[in-house]
Amino acid sequence: VQLQASGGGLVQAGGSLRLSCIASGFTSDYYAIAWFRQAPGQEREGVSWISRRAGVPYYADSVKDRFTISRDVAKNTVYLEMNNLKAEDTAVYYCAVRYNRPILSAMSGMLDETMYSNWGQGTLVTVSS
Repeated sequence: VQLQASGGGLVQAGGSLRLSCIASGFTSDYYAIAWFRQAPGQEREGVSWISRRAGVPYYADSVKDRFTISRDVAKNTVYLEMNNLKAEDTAVYYCAVRYNRPILSAMSGMLDETMYSNWGQGTLVTVSS
């Protein structure tokens, strides 16, 4: 299984970028794909995730109302549309996949990186202020 993240770049504050995560090599269905990010000197944090079948999205509070996650099931691709970018959004963004549906008490639990087994290589987003 491979995840290929792309779409990062340099953008001014207030600008937009769209990240893509293409998944290939699956031998079975998967449950969800998520986006995480890691800023220099900081821990990796969950940004958003989306379920494959229902397409239900969930966002971290820090990106809610600015980022939109979506998926194209036929293309095995998940997108992260990022608007009104801020300097604090600067980070390497990773996508990750979870195969099995978990038992969770809250959707926020899927922003825990330990829930995911396969990761892409990351794409750098730099927001200049």
